[in-house]
Amino acid sequence: MGKTTLAQTLIKNYRDGHPAYLNWDSAPDRKRIRERDWPGREKLIVLDEIHKARDWRTMVKGLYDTLKNSHRFLVTGSARLDYYRRGGDSLLGRYHYYRLHPFSLGELGASANNVQRLFTFGGFPEPLANGRARDLRRWHNERLYRLIYSDVRDLEHVTDMEKIALLAEELPNRVGSPLSTKSIAEDLLVDFKTAKRWIAILDSIYYCYQIAPFGPPRIRAVKKENKLYLWDWSQIDDEGIRFENMVGSHLLKYCHFVQDTQGYAMELRFLRDTDKREIDFVVLKNKKPQFAVECKLQARELSPHIPYFAERTAIPSFYQVHLRGENRRQVSDRIRMLPFAEFCEDRQLV
Repeated sequence: MGKTTLAQTLIKNYRDGHPAYLNWDSAPDRKRIRERDWPGREKLIVLDEIHKARDWRTMVKGLYDTLKNSHRFLVTGSARLDYYRRGGDSLLGRYHYYRLHPFSLGELGASANNVQRLFTFGGFPEPLANGRARDLRRWHNERLYRLIYSDVRDLEHVTDMEKIALLAEELPNRVGSPLSTKSIAEDLLVDFKTAKRWIAILDSIYYCYQIAPFGPPRIRAVKKENKLYLWDWSQIDDEGIRFENMVGSHLLKYCHFVQDTQGYAMELRFLRDTDKREIDFVVLKNKKPQFAVECKLQARELSPHIPYFAERTAIPSFYQVHLRGENRRQVSDRIRMLPFAEFCEDRQLV
């Protein structure tokens, strides 16, 4: 389900052409928004893609200040809405901000079939619903073109779009490892600052995201290089890395949900020391570790890195989750091995 479909379901008795759903891309709807032609009986008004209006912040602020006692407004948009929101927030204190993620196992239901569907087709609605490899490949191509030649062009002044497209095609090969911007710059034949800026652009349009290392004092943790993951993990060929990315995206969604709905400062990090011992993910709440997760394709032996870090950190719980197999084991009071679906239920991931 996309943002528009989700927004429309919130309007009572929604049907095509419902007066409470106004899309800035529609000329008649633009006129109604400008003239403040609101349906009297509808208390919730959806304003879709309104950030494309040049004065959208002032417009929405005025709507809230004058109509807050009679109407509620849901403002939806693409990555551009978040980008423009950061550029000066005159609406501070007048709204709550929610991030919409791809589908996760908590929404589909924790069955083996749904785990495999998500693993194969990713969490975006169109390829997940179609469930066909051909459609998935075509969707990958269309999404990449739309992101690079539409969203990037709208947000940034970039002259070399072809090289940004090459970067986007290369990043699936960099997932899960410490990200070397220097190496990327050398491969693309650009300077370090340009490569760093291009990665930030792809981050801002929700193509990829980065997580920082977690460095507790008792270990020699790496502190500089981030790890990079994709919002669409179905692009990744290597099954182990794809599963790691899928787990990371579920954890990021959990962090964003808790932060957006409850106000806690949530972070997704990874744990790695200078001897290359590593745990894939650590979830922090108000800067305190809550649990750590190591990802494995098969239900095999426990990673030796888990007991090592359990002895040297204050992380309360460690999980080793696997995609395939039914092996589950309570190794100690702080360490568990279990299938991914059971882990999602245990941690109540959304």
